[in-house]
Amino acid sequence: MKKLLVSLAGLSLAVMQPTLATPAFAQSGPAVKMSKTGICHPRGGTYYSRTKKFTPYKSMQACLKAGGRRPKR
Repeated sequence: MKKLLVSLAGLSLAVMQPTLATPAFAQSGPAVKMSKTGICHPRGGTYYSRTKKFTPYKSMQACLKAGGRRPKR
């Protein structure tokens, strides 16, 4: 019985730990995603959710400084 309780306690900590260690932007996504084609997609933009291969940025200004461009739509 004691081994079972210890195992359950360890399992619950293992399940909870990744949530605590996850960066804030990973939970809701980065503020801006620069796609592999160099387009900066802001959160809430038309293609933000479709962009899968990207470099994350904290702001549109940071993305533009890195060489990205604004989306046309």
